[in-house]
Amino acid sequence: MTTRPLDPEALLTPAEVATMFRVDPKTVTRWAKSGKLSSIRTLGGHRRYREAEVRALLSGIPAPRPQV
Repeated sequence: MTTRPLDPEALLTPAEVATMFRVDPKTVTRWAKSGKLSSIRTLGGHRRYREAEVRALLSGIPAPRPQV
């Protein structure tokens, strides 16, 4: 898997954010509605999320603990 440089202006879809957090896209929408994550609306009314903000939020989540 290749990593691309972080573009602070890059926008992600709810599905892309959901994949990163391993949650349902509806959960991402709820986070936006509750203010945990800011979103931008496209002209068509779809939500988009700033990649830099998503990655910052993601880095604050502890890694899952291995089960013993």
